[in-house]
Amino acid sequence: MKDNYTKRLLSFNNTEDVKALKVMVQVGQCSNSVGAQNILSLLKSSNISADLIESGCDGLCFLAPKVILQYSDKTTSIFNNVSENDVEMISNEINSPKKKRNTNNLATELLNNQTRIAMAQCGYSDPSNAKSYISEGGYIGLAKALGTKQDEVISEIEDSKLLGRGGAYFPTGLKLKAVRKTESKSKYVVINAEEGEPGVFKDRHLLEGVPHRIIEGAIISAYAVNAPQIIFYINAKAKLSLDRLKNAIEQCYKLNILGQNILGSKYSVEADIIQGAGGYVCGEETTLLNTMEGDRREPRIKPPFPTESGYKSSPTLVNNCETLSNIPFILTNGATSFKRIGCENAYGTKIISLSGDVNRPGVFEVQMGTSIDEIIKIFGGGGIGKNPENAVSIGGPSSGVLPHNQLHIKIMPGRIHETGIMLGAGGLVVLKDKTNVLQFIKNLAKYNADESCGKCTPCREGTPRIVNMLEKLKPSTDTPAYREELSDLAEVVSSASLCGLGQGAGTPIKSFLHFWPD
Repeated sequence: MKDNYTKRLLSFNNTEDVKALKVMVQVGQCSNSVGAQNILSLLKSSNISADLIESGCDGLCFLAPKVILQYSDKTTSIFNNVSENDVEMISNEINSPKKKRNTNNLATELLNNQTRIAMAQCGYSDPSNAKSYISEGGYIGLAKALGTKQDEVISEIEDSKLLGRGGAYFPTGLKLKAVRKTESKSKYVVINAEEGEPGVFKDRHLLEGVPHRIIEGAIISAYAVNAPQIIFYINAKAKLSLDRLKNAIEQCYKLNILGQNILGSKYSVEADIIQGAGGYVCGEETTLLNTMEGDRREPRIKPPFPTESGYKSSPTLVNNCETLSNIPFILTNGATSFKRIGCENAYGTKIISLSGDVNRPGVFEVQMGTSIDEIIKIFGGGGIGKNPENAVSIGGPSSGVLPHNQLHIKIMPGRIHETGIMLGAGGLVVLKDKTNVLQFIKNLAKYNADESCGKCTPCREGTPRIVNMLEKLKPSTDTPAYREELSDLAEVVSSASLCGLGQGAGTPIKSFLHFWPD
């Protein structure tokens, strides 16, 4: 029976001429800011004799706008930082290809240095074409899942030791198991694609570049817990992500990958999209569920947990885009293959959003256990300037700042330093060499105070108080007693707050006091 689902899926395989030259223009929210859409329009009007595809960004944002020529043997010629003046040259190359050029340029090198699971083919395939995704092995994991008992699907994911990639790193298999065993007439799978954290832009790259992989992971999860409804919660400002996700879902319905009796099975599942204003606090899953139901964006008291009583008081599985994008790989290749990647107790990869004072900002998927220094130097090309000694903000406003002499620390789930600094959702912001770290910490503290929903007293009253104390931290007040008081306040806010925002609000302060004692 398992083979029947795979055969039906492969019958949808792209029948387009494999000998044809494909021209891909990477258009994402990032590349649009430097004219990628204009380059696409100019190529469309230049009468090129090739299949022109609007793909997503491959994560090498610093090379945008980018045009890729993919030949029948899957080799490529890549044109980086394309301007209007380059369009005629590229058009001539397309219409009269004499030889492949620059096949081993910087883009190829940086992609080859990554381990891509979630971002595989991102930027090199048509995000609006389900058949293209299938031709590259897409939805095979789903076909295998449909031919497997639901409990066995959960066991495979559990055996992989996959942890959530939203910041809390909770075991994905345990979540699935909890929803699966809860008896209810209705169950939901909710995908948190809100991504409201400053310095993080990985999920938008996935939505813009490989939306079908997220959908596949969502359907496998829904099948495993026997949920008939999938809901994507997406930030209303992410318009390109929304458009491509909508197109991908529509195609899934046409191919019976969504809908009644998917791929000829006995399982049926529907998918909807909810747009929201979002906010940083929506990273907390019960806050997200509240906004979906039209209530204030504030966390709920737990227990009960969403796995027991979530959306509309029904058992609900909440996961983010990156987590779900790992599931097709696990079902296709097996848990053992997944555990060959990464390191002990931190299997797989992590997508890093790298920005700030770095030569090559972008999105890079690296193995767990990679050092921060490696990420910045190998992928980011190092900090800007001669022999820079950059501090790095890691994990967003709810984490902390590391000085340059601590960048040997490896990216891992949970806390990576005794001060409470966490990898979080994977945002790395490289600060300028001479950045006033105290001022930067003040900015993080102000952000947390502004984003606090106000439900719990420690966060509502404590975060503005932290800002006030930081504002008064001057040479005349910078005494051991004052620093101790500030440290105690940060500890109280972190220990007593209801959700992750407040629980992490003290970490930037603790990291500052630890690493910059003078």
